[in-house]
Amino acid sequence: MITPTDLLALAPDTSGFEAGSLSTYAWAFGQGVLVDLTPCVYPLIPVTVAVFGAQGVSRGKALFLATAYVLGMAVLYTTLGVVVALTGTQFGAWLADPIVVLPIAALLLALAASMFGAFDLQLPHSLQTKLNTVGGAGPLGAFLMGLVSGFISAPCTGPVLLSLLAYIAKSSAQGGSVAYGGSLLFTYALGMGTLFFAVALGASLFRPGKWMEYIKSVFGVALVVMALWFIRPISPELRAFVLHPEWGLWIGMGLGAIGIIAGAIHLSFYGPLAEKVRKGFAVVIAILGFTVALNNVMYVSEGEWKTVATLDEFSEAVAVADEFGKPLVIDFGAEWCNPCKEMDLITFADERVELELSSRFELIKIKVDNVDDSPDKQVLFNTFVNGSLPGVVVYGSGVRLSDQMDAVRQGQAPDPAFRLNTFTGPDEFLPKIQAVE
Repeated sequence: MITPTDLLALAPDTSGFEAGSLSTYAWAFGQGVLVDLTPCVYPLIPVTVAVFGAQGVSRGKALFLATAYVLGMAVLYTTLGVVVALTGTQFGAWLADPIVVLPIAALLLALAASMFGAFDLQLPHSLQTKLNTVGGAGPLGAFLMGLVSGFISAPCTGPVLLSLLAYIAKSSAQGGSVAYGGSLLFTYALGMGTLFFAVALGASLFRPGKWMEYIKSVFGVALVVMALWFIRPISPELRAFVLHPEWGLWIGMGLGAIGIIAGAIHLSFYGPLAEKVRKGFAVVIAILGFTVALNNVMYVSEGEWKTVATLDEFSEAVAVADEFGKPLVIDFGAEWCNPCKEMDLITFADERVELELSSRFELIKIKVDNVDDSPDKQVLFNTFVNGSLPGVVVYGSGVRLSDQMDAVRQGQAPDPAFRLNTFTGPDEFLPKIQAVE
């Protein structure tokens, strides 16, 4: 049967643009398009296009003015993406700290509540009035209107934008570049600009209606699931909630579909009490299902790997390798590290790699989610992989690492057969380990 590992193996290669892949950019673009369909944005699109003068003119001029407007949005969002990416380098280590994670999760839950109608995010009235006067006809006016549009439509765009910025900060901590953060938000802006281009070129929009509230409910469910995704690194119980390693993904997707059919999207919290109760129940079922599905996609079986947490446990593990004359693989990872997860789910889970590792190697795994709380882990982490993730170190059997533990405790380690600090696919990894004796 198809497993979550098989699905990840089919995902686009992320090595071409660091943390980015076509699927991630498509996701960001789609978020921009969906935001256009919310009640804060959709009804104003024709009005906005008319204000900056892209109606009743030639197609060329209309396209030029719409481009100026979208570029204004792109400048705003790209700048935010770059700033967050620049400040996100320490974010990964913080993701193991409840003091950081819980406020982020609380913010995402609050934003989800706003999507479900619990409250509206509004700028101060005086500031919103001033922003509404920015811009006007012509390319410069269109550009300025685009530049401030993100603030004017904040009640609907704010939650989505903040969730994207949180994702960029997390990706930056996992090796994503500043260019990745900026380009992802640029793509989001292009998604938001799609309908503005369409209207400027003469397309007619669907009549506004209840379906716009459905879009907000989609974002509400997604934001709650994202909040739980942020909590995963600090909650072993949540990570272990997979129901079944083989069937859990499909059970989760099934529950998510049941929740949607039952009314998580199309029912309203503004209706009668019975409708509110039904929608609340359906939202919970949908969130439960999608969380289970996500957990199964991220689930990693320990298999033959021996997890160690102290220098003494590490010494015992390497002593076993030396006793039986086995080469040694040491893998450092963390729950917040996506490249580490890719190594687990794609490279180490590959049948050829798994057979080679289990038959010849002693396998040691060291989790560094809370490395600051463990001096022993700090020593191992810094000694073998210079404190960077992902980190995989491979030693041949002739090194006899157990005889050099005194040096390891002092922060010195012998040169390995090879060391990896980036995601390495199975086709590249297999010949490397096959060459190690």
